[in-house]
Amino acid sequence: MSPGAHDDALARCRWPDLAPRYASALRAAVDFILDRFEPLGIVAAGSIVRGRGDRSSDLDLFVIHGAPYKQRLQRWFGDVPVEIFVNPPAAVRGYWAAEHQRGRPSTAHMLATGFPVLASPLLDELRAEAAAWLAKRSSLTPEQDTWERYSAATLLENAIDVVERDPVMASALLAEAVLAMLRYRLLARDGVLPRAKELFAELDRGDPEVARAARRFFEVAALEERIAAAHAIADLCIGARGFFAWESERIPVETPDGSSSRD
Repeated sequence: MSPGAHDDALARCRWPDLAPRYASALRAAVDFILDRFEPLGIVAAGSIVRGRGDRSSDLDLFVIHGAPYKQRLQRWFGDVPVEIFVNPPAAVRGYWAAEHQRGRPSTAHMLATGFPVLASPLLDELRAEAAAWLAKRSSLTPEQDTWERYSAATLLENAIDVVERDPVMASALLAEAVLAMLRYRLLARDGVLPRAKELFAELDRGDPEVARAARRFFEVAALEERIAAAHAIADLCIGARGFFAWESERIPVETPDGSSSRD
């Protein structure tokens, strides 16, 4: 961006109310973006902007530009880590459905809930689309639902299988299984997965019994107690503790002659 255009864009920027450390880092990061790119819009997002940052939280900056490429940059500005996501509008719109299907609408969340530092009609349009996608509930298909439950149940079964010969591995697998079950519970309940640091807060909000069992699992040290807690979580969340019978749909496979068959 030329010096004149840089100064004009900087003059049009608005700034969220942040602590001095973060405010300084945000201004330095935006100055860097204006030097490096030709942004059509900039949004500041993340827990810091929402006033809920932790000691090591970073600033997230989502940049819309017109060039036909996307890029992610991670840099320090002062002592603040900043993640910068640079995308053209077509790429942003390409994220909506894919992230919605996974129950992780991270792009929509950043744009819809973030602070528009450098506004524009295009950014307003994208933020409205983001808000609409964020309001949609992502529902698991019956097959996806079964697969998520089965994957978590298998992790739990594997953990129990190795308890006697490798208790350390069993404990690690138990933790993986419990997290998988908790994520399934929230995805099935809300149609969206929370950020990792907010998982227990979301369980507290709607599933206090599951939240208590989960906290007990991670608080106790004895392997026997962890197994008991994991079984309780399995009963509450997925209704299984290991292998269970199921069938996938028939999936067409292309044959050498280019046709496909369900047989």
